[in-house]
Amino acid sequence: MSNFSEKRTRFASSLLDILESVTYRRVAFKDQFDPVYRLRYEAYRREDFIGVNSNKIVFDEHDEAPNVYCYGVYIEERLISSIRFHHVTPEQRTSPSALVFPDTLKDMLDQGISYVDPSRFTADYEASLAYPALPFLTLRIVAMASEYFDVKYCISSVRVEHAAFYRRVFGSKRLPGTGYYPGLSFPMHLYAAEVEKIGGQVAKRFPFMMSTKKERENLFGKGGDKGSPMVIPTARQAHEENDEWEKNQ
Repeated sequence: MSNFSEKRTRFASSLLDILESVTYRRVAFKDQFDPVYRLRYEAYRREDFIGVNSNKIVFDEHDEAPNVYCYGVYIEERLISSIRFHHVTPEQRTSPSALVFPDTLKDMLDQGISYVDPSRFTADYEASLAYPALPFLTLRIVAMASEYFDVKYCISSVRVEHAAFYRRVFGSKRLPGTGYYPGLSFPMHLYAAEVEKIGGQVAKRFPFMMSTKKERENLFGKGGDKGSPMVIPTARQAHEENDEWEKNQ
């Protein structure tokens, strides 16, 4: 085994271990005073992306869309990061990326293609230093959602300097155009990852991305718009079940 492969295996194993301390929680629909929105505010103020507001939250019109899903990530009951996504279909087209890349995404939807559009990934500053793999722990939610909703793509509107991560981890391919999100001054590029590859190649390389059907149902199922209790990751269980299945083939 090469040094690179050994490092990747150790990294994947360490993420499975860290997940033992992680829980996920879905935010109640339109609960704008949930701690997740304060975490957003603190993260964006730290980067000087937004001005001061008296409520100390970041909550926008996309948080009120009928196809929005928002989550907090916890380690030992401490909120460490958050992410939201929109499940976008030809019938329900609302999503943040549609503001930045309207033509490209309209064409995709007109062809009958559905996708998941993640946004508002924010992290606690101290947690981001303590857990360099925090993006993986957080984006695992999006990988699970892509499988649950059976979409063709998971798209990402990303800052140019973050694009390499999405190419390397998810095999994302860049789509045409450069855009600017309202209120932000830096350029963004649009990437798309094929969900079939996320469920196959990516999960094989990074087994901490795996999950059971029960975990996905607990996170994304009907009635979850009222929020959810803490959901425990099942990556290790799913990995072991997959290994057993492969042995029996």
